[in-house]
Amino acid sequence: MLAPDPSRPSGQVPDRRTILARMSGDERQRLLQRSDRKGLVHLAGHLAALGLTGSLIALEAPGWPLLLLPHGILLAFLFCLLHEAVHGTPFRSTWLNSAAARIIGFVVFLPSVWFRHFHLAHHRHTHDPAHDPELARPVPRSKPGLAWHIAGGSYWAREGRMLFVNAAGRNRDAFVPPSGRRAVTREARWLLVFYAAAAALSVYFATTALLWLWLLPLMLGQPFLRLYLLAEHTGCPHVPEMLRNTRTTFTNALVRFVAWNMPYHVEHHVHPTVPFHKLPAFHKILRDDLTVTAKGYPAAAKAVVSAALRGEA
Repeated sequence: MLAPDPSRPSGQVPDRRTILARMSGDERQRLLQRSDRKGLVHLAGHLAALGLTGSLIALEAPGWPLLLLPHGILLAFLFCLLHEAVHGTPFRSTWLNSAAARIIGFVVFLPSVWFRHFHLAHHRHTHDPAHDPELARPVPRSKPGLAWHIAGGSYWAREGRMLFVNAAGRNRDAFVPPSGRRAVTREARWLLVFYAAAAALSVYFATTALLWLWLLPLMLGQPFLRLYLLAEHTGCPHVPEMLRNTRTTFTNALVRFVAWNMPYHVEHHVHPTVPFHKLPAFHKILRDDLTVTAKGYPAAAKAVVSAALRGEA
């Protein structure tokens, strides 16, 4: 189903506390077990796929331009690791989570310190129009505006402006506490230094490697990430219950791998500290309670685009 089941009254949808209370302590403890090994194995698989597509592009193998899209999707979906890392869940070691967040933030042009404040506010106020920072960036209601949004145009413009504002020490986002603004400013400045250095080295060595292996593929992969992110909440009711304001999308193992199991998105919101590799097990516990789901991303895309054009995002 693509929307809440109308035959099931909202009062019968369990809330987060009810779900966690009916689980045993041992069961909850098993779900919260983080693992450096599992996180590193998953990361190695993601990087190996990137290495394969990147090598074939760099070597200009026959048909290499066709590989720019899958390479870009793999790059763009590193965002899912960044997302997990700001929760501190993909690895057991704190330093690994911190390193992953900062490095991936650089790759996808999304400062990890700023994003952590943004994303945790999203979890505190999920799909609340008055407080969820994701909803402060409304999804366009017109077809051209929505197409521009999905293409990633608004993302690049917005994130570019945010980076320069933060680097100037002028961040005033409500979700960033005054005590956190210095770190936000410092990270933005370092990122600009790194980007400038990368550009300078490309000019000095007269190479277009960064264009073909990073920038252009990342732009090509962005629309797929935008649609994936829209599927998480767009078209869901603006209510506080996690099982109604969030959508789980049933998909294949490849998509779940690339997205670090985040298609199990209701499960993630019900218990955000469950690591990615435990979400399939948590799904088995929650599946009879799920009220907003989609059978694949084509179905999810159809639902969210219709909802956005109706102004129900």
